[in-house]
Amino acid sequence: MAADGSALSGSLLTSEALEQAVKNAQAALSNRQNADGHWVYELEADATIPAEYVLLEHFLDKIDDPLQQKIGNYLRRIQSYEHDGWPLYHDGQFDLSASVKAYFALKAIGDDINAPHMARARKAILSHGGAARANVFTRFQLALFGEVPWRALPVMPVELMLLPRKAFFSVWNMSYWSRVVIAPLTVLAALKPVAVNPRQIRVRELFVAPPETVTDWIRGPYRSAWGHVFKGIDSALRVVTPFIPAKTHKKAIKAAVDFIEPRLNGEDGLGAIYPAMANVVMMYRAMGVPDNDPRAMTALKSVQNLLVIKEHEAYCQPCVSPIWDTGLSGHAMIEAASGPQGIAPEKTREELSKAASWLRDKQILSVKGDWAINKPDLAPGGWAFQYGNDYYPDVDDTAVVGMLLHREGDPKSTEAIERARQWIIGMQSTNGGWGAFDIDNNKEMLNHIPFSDHGALLDPPTADVTARCISFLAQLGHTEDRQVIERGLDYLRKDQEKDGSWFGRWGTNYIYGTWSVLCAFNAAGISHDDPAVIKAVEWLRSVQREDGGWGEDCASYEGAARGVYKKSLPSQTAWGALGLMAAGRRDDPAVAKAMSWLASQQDENGEWQEDPYNAVGFPKVFYLRYHGYKQFFPLFALSRYRNLEKSNSRRVDFGF
Repeated sequence: MAADGSALSGSLLTSEALEQAVKNAQAALSNRQNADGHWVYELEADATIPAEYVLLEHFLDKIDDPLQQKIGNYLRRIQSYEHDGWPLYHDGQFDLSASVKAYFALKAIGDDINAPHMARARKAILSHGGAARANVFTRFQLALFGEVPWRALPVMPVELMLLPRKAFFSVWNMSYWSRVVIAPLTVLAALKPVAVNPRQIRVRELFVAPPETVTDWIRGPYRSAWGHVFKGIDSALRVVTPFIPAKTHKKAIKAAVDFIEPRLNGEDGLGAIYPAMANVVMMYRAMGVPDNDPRAMTALKSVQNLLVIKEHEAYCQPCVSPIWDTGLSGHAMIEAASGPQGIAPEKTREELSKAASWLRDKQILSVKGDWAINKPDLAPGGWAFQYGNDYYPDVDDTAVVGMLLHREGDPKSTEAIERARQWIIGMQSTNGGWGAFDIDNNKEMLNHIPFSDHGALLDPPTADVTARCISFLAQLGHTEDRQVIERGLDYLRKDQEKDGSWFGRWGTNYIYGTWSVLCAFNAAGISHDDPAVIKAVEWLRSVQREDGGWGEDCASYEGAARGVYKKSLPSQTAWGALGLMAAGRRDDPAVAKAMSWLASQQDENGEWQEDPYNAVGFPKVFYLRYHGYKQFFPLFALSRYRNLEKSNSRRVDFGF
């Protein structure tokens, strides 16, 4: 079948072609499984993380020139020819902060500022206000290199680490990712180190006015009147903080380090996310910890573990996704192996048994993470996203893994599933929904402080995560969980958009959210003719593209049309079709067209190609491209479509 769609010719997929597509995709995914049973794919963000890695090497004077040249090739390739800067996702609009970092990194790598690509980028940056108007995290990088004064940053005193949970500005009221980034960052802000910067790379040319003359570093537009209030508090803190006793200051730095070091995860790093991990590396250097100290060496190695190095290019991942990839790959594989036409059922059972064993070993059973600040009596039982991140499991991964282990059916998983069930029940927020990592992490005013110009300081309940938790609990079928499920369903009903869709916090976007909720409704026994289901189905039909696929632009997080993109995409097409099948519409012509489109796009290796980003870290700020989504979701959808044909009820019997 041609990958350009020419095989469609307006016809629907034959049974033979469907079977071949499933076989080819199953073989391709099976070949990607590691010997120990797990799957892991690349996880790509924008130019920001690779650029920051380049600058980190210059901060430390540990410059790997061959590696930096490869990162330079990557940064040059993803520069936009339309707006001359760097976007936050494939084909996206100009982003000032990403562009400043990418330009700085390329200059550090050795690119001539008069080279055409650098001249174009500089002109675009200056036309958008210059580096002075970049976001807080970018200005922090610039401050570390002496390019802006430290007053360019909001006041984030290290004494924050001394505040108790009940204090409004306590880090315990922030999301996990904010907590682990802020802790080492406050130490850096207190110590104010200056990068070694051995080649003395400067970027003064990116400022409209000399940085030392800028007086309005912190300015609107603010999200609400609270922005003005917190700006006033910031101004007051600038006067007060110099008078904090040295003893208190020293105590606060110790509190930050005492928070950080138990959470370092060895070579998986603090929070297992790049910004926190890089901040720790710089923190140790600022504190005078020798480079050959095991703490400093391990911290740097954790960052280097995120590098993806290819023949001509390299980039740094924001984190890795083995638990998530293994759970989702497992669901696709078990669906492909099921039914009377199951692909290689015996071999797949062996492969999934290895995956289940690997996953059981990764369950966090002995560490009470930060989530326990709100639930001290709840026993741990979740899974994290990464290889090692014991303080920060999340309910989304836990539900996906739990559903896979339950469906796989090995009695060895019984205790693991029960521990996951109890933990997820205990993590339900008071409004009935679930956040990813914390309970009731919803002090919205914190998103209006100057430091939070990205607006992503919190982890409140969301529809997609809530849906996954309901799907897991409903699939298990414990009658005593019904009240928990009903509270979650009430939350989802209230959260439905007027057009019938649901917002997808962690995947792009309304197609992802709507698919997730339709799975939960089906698993929970909501009628396929329920008004909420009908509205969702009609919305999915309304945004299906003429060729049979679905696609959604990440710009839908920024106010663009929902569920719409200029072309169909494998991930979103699979989600749209899976959502309709969960809603009892397996025989809907829309689903048949989607299956034909997916089969037509499969290449000779049984895989799909997809350049646009398919997920989000923080809406409007940070987007992700899961390289595995384009492989396991289409296989999942095609296999389910095939299996439901043989089902008398045409009903999906699982939560996912």
